[in-house]
Amino acid sequence: MENAAFTAKIFGLVQGVGFRYFTSREAAALCVCGYVKNLPDRTVEAHAEGNRQTLEQFLKALHKGPLGSQVDNIDIEWQSPTNRYSDFRITY
Repeated sequence: MENAAFTAKIFGLVQGVGFRYFTSREAAALCVCGYVKNLPDRTVEAHAEGNRQTLEQFLKALHKGPLGSQVDNIDIEWQSPTNRYSDFRITY
């Protein structure tokens, strides 16, 4: 299976609604590595690495978001995996 990575910038009502914790739980359930963090412009950035098919599932979850969030758009940049992440973390 092909490994891949992406960095996503998530726009909408995604801060103050548990989006990072939702993202972390989804990543753990799918065995995706990387990080998620809030950005100063009220967006959220997520970097994920893993199997390409699994990452597609993870992206579907990000589009949905947790209850109380509203995802308006996600800018995605696909990349080669760095293999420097062993788990998924909330960073600050």
